[in-house]
Amino acid sequence: MADISAAAVKALREKTGLPLMDCKSALTEAGGIEAKAIELLRERGLKLSEKRSDRETAFGRFGIYAGSDKEAGAMVELKCESAPVAGNEEFIQLANDFAHALAKSNVKTAEELREQPSASKPGQTVGEQFDELFNRIREKFEIGRMIRVDGPSSGYSHNSTTVAGVLLQIKGNNDSAARDIAMHVAAMRPSALNSDELDPAIVDAERKVLRELALKEGKPENIVDKMVEGRLRQFFAEKVLLEQPFVKDDKQSVGQYAKANGLEVHKFVHYVLGETSA
Repeated sequence: MADISAAAVKALREKTGLPLMDCKSALTEAGGIEAKAIELLRERGLKLSEKRSDRETAFGRFGIYAGSDKEAGAMVELKCESAPVAGNEEFIQLANDFAHALAKSNVKTAEELREQPSASKPGQTVGEQFDELFNRIREKFEIGRMIRVDGPSSGYSHNSTTVAGVLLQIKGNNDSAARDIAMHVAAMRPSALNSDELDPAIVDAERKVLRELALKEGKPENIVDKMVEGRLRQFFAEKVLLEQPFVKDDKQSVGQYAKANGLEVHKFVHYVLGETSA
């Protein structure tokens, strides 16, 4: 049996971040060979991860990679078991590295995403970065939803009472104004970009309700339809991003704010942690 020195154990501890006893055990099994010990620790971590696969991941973060100077933008939902881990700097970096990797690769699955290179850990894939961090924190991580948009973009991650992520596809180079719009989306939760994108069934149902109300008010049949269309505009102002009053200045709509700042918003995606769709 190899004589494992305290210095060797300490060096492995500094390299992996794992407990001293785990490092000593792996070095002993590996005959003192550090590279082999690291591989043993990785394998043990993977086995532990499998054992914890049924644990609930109710917390997490949205990693975002975006900018008006970027060729693509992306957002990735990374989930974990507890709030302290969701606020861990390395966990946040991992989420952002996943988003960066998605923007650069345009892969379609979490498995493919794991194989992409890490932006903050040269020589590692984001999957290896994921496994390494799990092996130190010992809490289940899980990649959730992910989305990528081509061209200039903006994003915002809200991490207060509600954990949410917003990704915008834009035209223009005003990053500050674009971020303001992304923050508006997180706060006001629009249902669609514009009235044309609203579900026609929802619009028809609202039109029917408004018509019945107008008739109950005793309005003449010949002006009811005009009244209904007028009241629908208020409905759109509540549901549609570009027609909503801008949260920082309700004297103008989001669309007007965007135009005044040289921006066009072509698409938005709004994810809330714990929900299953945008």
